[in-house]
Amino acid sequence: MVCDVLDCTEIYLCYNSFMGKKKKNRNKHNRISIGRNFFRPFLWTFSLVLLAGLVGIAAYQWIMQPAKPKQTSHFQVTREEIGDRAEDTGEAEETVQQEQIEEIISVNNKYEEVLNDPAYMVENNIYAKDAADPGQVTITFAGDILFDESYAVMSRVRQNGGDITTGISQELIDEMKSADIMMLNNEFPYSDRGEPLEEKQFTFRARTASTSYLEDLGVDLVSLANNHAYDYGETAFLDTMSALEEAGITYVGAGRNLQEARRPVYYIINNMKIAFVAATQIERLDHPDTRGATETSAGVFRCWNGDNLLETVREAKENSDFVIVFLHWGTENVTELDWAQEKQAPEVAAAGADLIIGAHPHCLQQIGVVQGVPVMYSLGNFWFNSKTVDTGMVKVVLDENGLKSYQFLPCLQSGCRTTLLQGEEKKRILDEMRNMSPGVRIDDDGYVSW
Repeated sequence: MVCDVLDCTEIYLCYNSFMGKKKKNRNKHNRISIGRNFFRPFLWTFSLVLLAGLVGIAAYQWIMQPAKPKQTSHFQVTREEIGDRAEDTGEAEETVQQEQIEEIISVNNKYEEVLNDPAYMVENNIYAKDAADPGQVTITFAGDILFDESYAVMSRVRQNGGDITTGISQELIDEMKSADIMMLNNEFPYSDRGEPLEEKQFTFRARTASTSYLEDLGVDLVSLANNHAYDYGETAFLDTMSALEEAGITYVGAGRNLQEARRPVYYIINNMKIAFVAATQIERLDHPDTRGATETSAGVFRCWNGDNLLETVREAKENSDFVIVFLHWGTENVTELDWAQEKQAPEVAAAGADLIIGAHPHCLQQIGVVQGVPVMYSLGNFWFNSKTVDTGMVKVVLDENGLKSYQFLPCLQSGCRTTLLQGEEKKRILDEMRNMSPGVRIDDDGYVSW
């Protein structure tokens, strides 16, 4: 009996416990239901309001944005090419130019969308060119050049009626013109104005009309990132950029502000997008005679502090298939590399450069390879003064896989004239380049391998 009573009591207690838990669970469930009934409509309403606001902002920006300015095509089709073809076919020059643009687009179908947007090309410093060979691109590089009529090299040309072949041999000009892209270092301003900087020992300036010689030589692109571009002050520096623009010659490494000075030049050619970056280490001072560009003032692109250069190279790498960096560096009249060259070359290679070309020392320096990237540390004077000095050009060929060939072409500046060498003189310079270039092989035709 006692057992029966205990059993009933336990059953009753168990029942009450069970019902109590069930009641608590029901209350908890009711609280959750109330929370859900409150928060769900609130979240939906908030989301819809937020979405409507974002759509409204986007619509307002689209309606209020300024229309893109109408701009002409940014294609590198020379006046000479257009004129010759127009004369041969009897078509108007405007028709010939449009036909050539359409041909360029048909070849470069990978970049068809870009090529069909001239305003975008202008905004991003992109040019388009046709190539002599549909399967590859040939690019040549030369060092320092000077058109100042106060110096011997241009005096000789003027004495011969302005014939540039009296300063640079026709054979060498033919080599320059045969390249799809020809680049050199423009070591002076083009201007009829300005005053020479008082503190500089040597200052150069050429007449604005001298830009025509660049076209005579087949030059497509010049670097202004050097220590003489600002020799006659801001007025002449600004004239330089205007003169080159009017002549249809592209420049890199200088601008009316830092954004312009540091931006690469891009060429779309044979379905490849090739980037060119130029900068100068010279002079190695906080406040040099050659003014560096700032956010609000004109100048050259300086890389003594290399952070801006490395950032620019990285950006160029992201936006192109092949990056070429043209640097003004080294110590004048010294064939050995200096510490700043040895420091910056691997940094530039690591940032994304595929090829590095150097100038400034006024003499040849070694060909090296840094992290798999070929470096021509100095091309020396190309056509600069009356001294007899060894010089040369670099000729590279690119295809869809990258660098196909790299060739050094020995030249000699002597008697105010630069010539392409053959025979024993060619062999002499190639032997000198072999001796100063550890880690690379240079064959008898100047082809470099590593």
